[in-house]
Amino acid sequence: MAGFLSRIFEKIKSWIHWSWTYLWAVWFILVVFVVYILRGPLKLTENLSYATMFLNTLTPKFYVALTGTSSLISGLILIFEWWYFKKYGTSFIEQVSLNHISPLLGGTEGQQNDNNNTNTNSNNTTNTQQNQQTQQSMPECKVWRNPLNLFRGSEYQRYNWARGKEPLTYYDMNLSAQDHQTFFTCESDAGKQEFEIMQRAWRERNPQSRIKAAKDALEKNPECCTAIILLAEEDTSSIADAEKMFKQAYKTAEVAYRKSQQTQHQNLQHEATYRRDTNVIVYIKRRLAMCARKLGRTREAIKMMRELMKEFPTLNLFNIHENLIDALLEVQAYADVQALLAKYDDISLPKSAAICYTAALLKARAVADKFSPDTASKRGLSTAEMTAVEAIHRAVEFNPHCPKYLLEMKSLILPPEHILKRGDSEAIAYAFFHLPHWKKVDGALNLLHCTWEGTFRMIPYPLEKGHLFYPYPTCTESADRELLPAYHEVSVYPKKELPFFILFTAGLCSFTALLALLTHQYPEPMGMVAKTVIGWLYMPISYVLEKLEAILPSNLLHQLSRI
Repeated sequence: MAGFLSRIFEKIKSWIHWSWTYLWAVWFILVVFVVYILRGPLKLTENLSYATMFLNTLTPKFYVALTGTSSLISGLILIFEWWYFKKYGTSFIEQVSLNHISPLLGGTEGQQNDNNNTNTNSNNTTNTQQNQQTQQSMPECKVWRNPLNLFRGSEYQRYNWARGKEPLTYYDMNLSAQDHQTFFTCESDAGKQEFEIMQRAWRERNPQSRIKAAKDALEKNPECCTAIILLAEEDTSSIADAEKMFKQAYKTAEVAYRKSQQTQHQNLQHEATYRRDTNVIVYIKRRLAMCARKLGRTREAIKMMRELMKEFPTLNLFNIHENLIDALLEVQAYADVQALLAKYDDISLPKSAAICYTAALLKARAVADKFSPDTASKRGLSTAEMTAVEAIHRAVEFNPHCPKYLLEMKSLILPPEHILKRGDSEAIAYAFFHLPHWKKVDGALNLLHCTWEGTFRMIPYPLEKGHLFYPYPTCTESADRELLPAYHEVSVYPKKELPFFILFTAGLCSFTALLALLTHQYPEPMGMVAKTVIGWLYMPISYVLEKLEAILPSNLLHQLSRI
């Protein structure tokens, strides 16, 4: 019974919505006709005369109070709308209208979809299947670990001490804790006190609690390499101290890795231990290479990274090739970088800002030193210049946030430990490490400055259709706000226009405030203006009523009542 009543209610609502959509003129004429028929019982003429007399007797103080109150209310609405838009990126009034008012007037979206599905033909079915396949192939907003992430103790913590700002968000640190538990724990650790302590340590939010837990684990077992890793990351004040700790961890990790390598095929537990030990030793060697890179021993770092990639060719978990690209660009080994891109800039592999922008940098390097926008506008672009510009457009389409950081149009912050590809977090991480490489290539930033905005002419609707990549994902802004600290202004693409209701309330607030000021300063003239406007509004209403009385018979209401 309840289901039957709900279906009837929904049909009534859908019929009302249809009638309001397509028969609004009929409704308007019907309302005017009913008002005219009931003009006698409602005493419309007399009430309009009384209202006109009442408004004519109002003093200027009333108009000051009226306009001032209207300005105050519209100003409060404007402030709330602006705050809501800055925080959530949308209008509060629009959200209420779409989510609460619109379903009451037009039924739910699901019912409309059901009606549409009932009336679809074979062509629509084919298009729907194609759209579903496209949506399934679209990449989601997946958060990736930053391959060039800084050291918490010797870099992030020092920034906190110097500036008094937290460079990492809780969401970012929580993702790192989950990564560490995945990389450095396994089922065979159950029952071992030091590993159980470390499992709790990775989940601790307070840095001091994590450090204390790591020290407790070392007391249980001085060869607990994961505890040494945590101390090297968070309990050191310089890169040199971190390197010493990682070298100590590497000694114990290598012994454990060789042992588990020999027993990995015995059972599933030994295989899980081998995977864990592999992750540990790769992580330590990668961090040691990063220490050497930061301490100026770049050639040594390149050698370590190459050995690591050769020893573990199938392990792409840490994206070590991006560390290698950074180190090779530092020593200006551009031929080696090109060979590396030939392997990793492949259509079957996931892209990144480091891959796309490095490819653009190498192509720009061939023409940037002689490039002049005035000369290019006169003679046109050469083949090499066109290739460089297309590479820049490709990179900008993949991540449109990077150019503003590379051109120093927007200030940089410390990069997070996790990034969102094609998002602002990835742009910060890329520019933080690669801006010096662009500066080393004479004219590269000038070429980028002259050409990067041309990308947007090729993709006027980036959220709907891309040129070389998938359409730009709509979820980047919300994810970047979680990854980046609150004091950073997140870059949004495409730039959102102010909602209509913010513009409307701003105009209404300004207009009513101006009226209040004028009425306060010039009460008599503004009173005359108000009375004149009221007279203008009353004239068409009285004119319509007179014409209706002249056209329709005076006894129409009496005849209708007899029927």
